[in-house]
Amino acid sequence: MSADPMYDFAVIGVGPAGARFAQQAAARGHRVIAFEQGEIGTPLACSGHVSTDIYHYLPPGAAGVLRQNEISAAHFHVGGPDTPGHRFYRDETISVVIDRVGLDRVLADAAADAGADVRTHHTVTAVQPSQHHVDVEVQAPDGPSQFRARMVVGADGPTSRTRDALGIEPPGELLHGVLGFDPTPDAAGHVDVHLIVPGFFAWRIPRGQAGVEYGIAGSPGPQLRDRFQRFLASYDVSLTDRCSGAIPIGPPPSTVADRGLVVGDAAAQTKPFTGGGILYSMQAADIAAAAVDPTDPGTLQRYERRWRRALAREVRLGAWVRRAYDLPAPLQQVGLRLLAGELGVHMDRPSSLFSRRQLRRLLGL
Repeated sequence: MSADPMYDFAVIGVGPAGARFAQQAAARGHRVIAFEQGEIGTPLACSGHVSTDIYHYLPPGAAGVLRQNEISAAHFHVGGPDTPGHRFYRDETISVVIDRVGLDRVLADAAADAGADVRTHHTVTAVQPSQHHVDVEVQAPDGPSQFRARMVVGADGPTSRTRDALGIEPPGELLHGVLGFDPTPDAAGHVDVHLIVPGFFAWRIPRGQAGVEYGIAGSPGPQLRDRFQRFLASYDVSLTDRCSGAIPIGPPPSTVADRGLVVGDAAAQTKPFTGGGILYSMQAADIAAAAVDPTDPGTLQRYERRWRRALAREVRLGAWVRRAYDLPAPLQQVGLRLLAGELGVHMDRPSSLFSRRQLRRLLGL
């Protein structure tokens, strides 16, 4: 085994959270190494439908390359496509559909450009914290290696091994999401949401020239696969291009340990009512890079406090929104009918349900 000199941060996982942290930490002058077990962006395991806030995290020129479609409305159905859709809209772009694999690669390139040492095809096999540093054992293409860092950052997804090595509790819940892709181009400006799954939903997202994404999420098991098959049949599509992944819901009581932290899906920094975590993950990554001094483990608590101050309220309110998915269908129909119309709500911030704009819209002002 070979050993490199001490790094400030070893980042495990180079998805949006890990790449963003690596870029921000390296830009602050820290020595950062980041490991991805395969190619950046693969295997695909989540949707590319995000709010326009994504543009704040992209380098110049990347938005035009990644953007596949623009969305200004959502149709909610209590049932399949043959049921009436309740239209929620805005007269401007609400969200965008992006090349999800391309996003990871753009962010990883930004991290490397900032000075981070990004290594693909490096599988982390062990993370061993000690009083003054963390040893990271890696299986690389040329054999096993060992790296040492002052701190480790677990950005290795819902079933994070780094989280386990640090003794951090898992998320409160793991859902399962399944995606399928139809290559038929569709540039419609709305998504369809179907309340057909206990505790969650299914969706149809037009991706412009890239085709159409169909998806479903809920408790894992054969029933979910059966529901997805029936959902696809209701749209008269049969898909062979599919992928799937776990969706963590409910952050653990703590996301830090003596010599490291978790961020993104590893910390369940996701929206409970949609399962999306790209924006929350990168917001938390920025907070971590700004808050944590790798030479001072006491600063880890700054990250803990700050990310919860920024996101905990939205996560908590999002959990309440999710409860509406299990209301009886007649109540869902009434609620959607009352709320449908022009949106005053931000898709990443449930607190905007109580914004002045939304309240004025509901009161008809």
